Amino acid sequence: MVGPASWNHLIELDHLPDPTPHMEFARRSIHTVGGTSAGKALHLAERGASLELHALLGTDADAHQIYDALTGAGVRLRPHPSARTERHVNLMTPTGERLSIYVDTPSATTEEALAAVEQALEGADIAILDLSDMCGTLLQRRHRARWAAEVWVDLHDYDGASAYHEPFLRAADVVFMNADRTADPWGLLSSCLTRGPRVAVCTLGARGALALDAAGRRYTADAVSTRVVDTNGAGDAFMAGFLDATLHGADITTSLQAGAQQATVALGTVHLHPSLTAALSEGSRSGSGE
Repeated sequence: MVGPASWNHLIELDHLPDPTPHMEFARRSIHTVGGTSAGKALHLAERGASLELHALLGTDADAHQIYDALTGAGVRLRPHPSARTERHVNLMTPTGERLSIYVDTPSATTEEALAAVEQALEGADIAILDLSDMCGTLLQRRHRARWAAEVWVDLHDYDGASAYHEPFLRAADVVFMNADRTADPWGLLSSCLTRGPRVAVCTLGARGALALDAAGRRYTADAVSTRVVDTNGAGDAFMAGFLDATLHGADITTSLQAGAQQATVALGTVHLHPSLTAALSEGSRSGSGE
């Protein structure tokens, strides 16, 4: 698995602010590990999957907290050097609306880091390549690399036309997305499959999830009823549950159901995964990152 691990400041508001100068009062505010790849890795680790997360990290206190928290939660993390640690400020609402502000982004990936990731991918059956400049470069170099792993990609809020997403979509065997930017999820999935993937999956939040395969077969699954504490990372948890079920031989319908069940794990915590509660507390007690 290759992609972002970040240090996030989550701020919950009653509603997202209007784009005019004014004051808002937060309902709550926490600092925690973020990043779409970190979220998937945490949920796959819980399910016992064999995986390694490659991520760009700086050498600052936040990077140490990310490393300690993820490894403390059971993730095999292989950091690669960056001049900066990725940082976000996420404005959240109780209904799941989110505005993500990227405060810092990683520096360009070194040649040594790219070569190390490619070497690791040579022994992988599946490569989860999340949207990032590092993964984009890995795909550009794939024609001369020696890895042949099946590629799974999370397109997030893909609108069906974004140029940035296109190379990821065309390289993927399986793609995931949400319906935030489409009124026609079946049409979006069909459009994705014309570019190469064999399966496309779209999550619909409380309305469940859909999948379409290259033969045109449609699959659906309901969301699992649960108490929602925070929606951050639910999509990553869903993809992890789907992937793990698939690796154990499940069909698409059963994998959709497994994804929906795994999403409830993320929905029940303010962190990407409940294991971070203990991992971050332990890091605080031990003075990690100081």
